[in-house]
Amino acid sequence: MNREPFSNAEYYHVYNRGVDKRTIFSDRYDVDRFLKSMDLFNVVAPIGSLYLQAFDKQPDPKRKKLVDIVAFCLNPNHYHFILKQRVDRGIPEFMKRLNGGYTLYFNIKTKRSGALLQGTFKSRHIFDNDYLLHVSAYVNLNDKVHQLRGETSQLICSSWLEYTQAAKGLCRTGIILDQFKNKKEYEKFALEALPQMLQRKREEKEIASLLME
Repeated sequence: MNREPFSNAEYYHVYNRGVDKRTIFSDRYDVDRFLKSMDLFNVVAPIGSLYLQAFDKQPDPKRKKLVDIVAFCLNPNHYHFILKQRVDRGIPEFMKRLNGGYTLYFNIKTKRSGALLQGTFKSRHIFDNDYLLHVSAYVNLNDKVHQLRGETSQLICSSWLEYTQAAKGLCRTGIILDQFKNKKEYEKFALEALPQMLQRKREEKEIASLLME
């Protein structure tokens, strides 16, 4: 697939899912491993072996990063990010390391081989600020958009608490939150957008079912 080149200082909605819609996070350790990879692999300098990285060590906070992570959601069989590219080819390099390293780990753990994810990754350029704000709500509340419940919900991890509470994490939340008076105002904005997102999801499913008839 030919992809338009990513531009520095621009925002992108990046997402992918398991091949054949399979589960890619089977337990909480998988989720934590992926989160640690998001932090560890986000560095311009070469990192050596993806599998043999020292995951018990903290990355240098002064390191030069490939991307800014604005928001994310990890669901059992797919993920969403909002990324801002900091250096040339920052997003492709970050995603290559993240997907490659995690696939290698998952395959060794589960004694499987082959692709874990559906291709490299998908992306959409976020072309204006209004779109950025609404995509942030979509990503932060993605588990609610998909209405994931029960045991499945325990494998969900997103930046929602970074945006609505005092939780610290991987994201540059100020890019979004500085446009609101406080976190409560952002929470209200995102939750008010949720019904429209749910309606759109229902419409997409209806269209998909019609096309299969």
